Amino acid sequence: MNIQELSERIVREVREGHREMRYAPNAYISREEAAELAETPDIDALCDGADYISTKLVGRNVDSCSIVNARSGLCGEDCKWCAQAVRHHTGCNTYEHLDDESIVAAGRVNAREGIRRFSLVTSGRALSDADVDRFCETYRKLTAETGLYLCASMGLLTEAQLQRLAAAGVKRYHCNMETSREFFPTLCSTHTPDDKMATIRAARKAGMQVCSGGIIGMGESMAQRLDLAFELAELGVDSVPMNILNPIPGTPLENTPLISEEEIIRTAATWRFILPDKSIRFAGGRMRLSHGSMVRLLHGGINGVLMGDMLTTVSNDIASDRILFKEADMIF
Repeated sequence: MNIQELSERIVREVREGHREMRYAPNAYISREEAAELAETPDIDALCDGADYISTKLVGRNVDSCSIVNARSGLCGEDCKWCAQAVRHHTGCNTYEHLDDESIVAAGRVNAREGIRRFSLVTSGRALSDADVDRFCETYRKLTAETGLYLCASMGLLTEAQLQRLAAAGVKRYHCNMETSREFFPTLCSTHTPDDKMATIRAARKAGMQVCSGGIIGMGESMAQRLDLAFELAELGVDSVPMNILNPIPGTPLENTPLISEEEIIRTAATWRFILPDKSIRFAGGRMRLSHGSMVRLLHGGINGVLMGDMLTTVSNDIASDRILFKEADMIF
């Protein structure tokens, strides 16, 4: 395989709006080509090809976002990776609603720092209608006081609830598929990939963009990571967050071995070939990576970053990220 020729072909076909019909829906390479890419001994050629696609199709601007944990813990689902499931006893903070003053203050900080998107994230399977209405008021305040591009991550909501959020100013809805359809049942039994897909489709009907990705390093194979990327391509999502598992004490995955930095780099680069014109953002788990690996990732297919604190873990500080972006020739 000539990786550079493949990357040039993908860029050309995306720009021309043409792709080989033998491929999976919305994909520009075959499953076999993706597997060969992920296993290539020339990781530099793989990353350079991914960087070429990313630079040509999504540019060198950092697609930045940040989140605030608007409702924490108390979740009845059984996702094995999650610190906020009540059955896991992790000692995470629990509260029903973060007050509007704190949320708006966080939004102002993000706006001042130049972070583009801002999302409220709530724990639990879904929200009641009363909770949706409460957070709609919060979003109206954020719109009035910050001017941020607003997102929401609030579980498996109905189309009617999503329409209310859209009317309150939410432009993008986040619902991670988390892992491949094949592997998902080994990690969660209280909801299904079909439940998530129904929410994604409802968000689109409500006029929102969709952010959906997953967590790597939960015991899945590289083949299953590629399956997830093809499933996301078929769904036509707009933004793809890549999280690395942070094995949290008290969760069923607490003793899961960490995947290597090379494996993370390979996964990100191959995802860029599968999702050439999408925003692929590095999210949770990046604190454990070396500086060199982070620069390689930003020159290897990643064009977006979730900045600031995560839900129950601490991330890189914004000042350090600015230095990182400059070194990687990214515009923030």
